[in-house]
Amino acid sequence: MLFGACAAKGKKMWNSRGLRGSAFEEMITLTNQLYMQHGLAVVQKVPTPITPIAVNNQAREITRAYFGEKSTVDFLGVAQGLALCFDAKETQNKNLPIRNIHAHQLAFMAAFEQQRGVSFLLVHFKLYGEVFFLPFAQLQRFYEVAQGGGRKSIPYDAFDPALRVANNGGFPVHYLEAINVWLAKN
Repeated sequence: MLFGACAAKGKKMWNSRGLRGSAFEEMITLTNQLYMQHGLAVVQKVPTPITPIAVNNQAREITRAYFGEKSTVDFLGVAQGLALCFDAKETQNKNLPIRNIHAHQLAFMAAFEQQRGVSFLLVHFKLYGEVFFLPFAQLQRFYEVAQGGGRKSIPYDAFDPALRVANNGGFPVHYLEAINVWLAKN
C-alpha cells in the first residue's frame, strides 16, 4: 500500500519504493535539462516537502515519511525573462478530472499570474499519446464551473489543437513552442 494513515498524526504516508515520479514528469525534466543546455530556459522540479519517520542509515535512504505540507506546483523557472510555473497532469481518460487540480495550486498560480508570470498545466492524455499546454485562465474557468456544480472534468475536445506540445527539435516535451503560440494569440 503506497499511502496509509499515520495513526499519530492523521497524515498521508509515503513509502520510498512506490513514489518515484511519473515517466511524463521525467520527460519534462529531461526537456528542462536540454533547455538549460541550449540557453533557452532554467526550469526546475519543485520537491514535494516530506517529513521522514523511518530511515535506513546503512542504505542512506528514507523508507517511510509523511507529506509535511501542501506543495504548490511541479515546476518553476524562467524562459528568456518570462517567469513560468506549471504542473504536470496525466490522465488515462478522454478528459482531465478537475479533482486532480487542487485549490492551493490554483491559488498559487493565480498569485504567480498577478506578478506577471505565466501559469499553466501540461496535460498528458495517455489514451491519445498527446500533451497539451493549458493556460491558467482556461484552467480557472473550468475549475470555477466544476465548483459551481457544473462539469467535473475538462474534455479532450476542449484542448486547443494549436497548443499541442510536440516532441520536436530533440526536446521530448517542447512546451516552449506552445507558449510561443499562446503568447502570439494573446
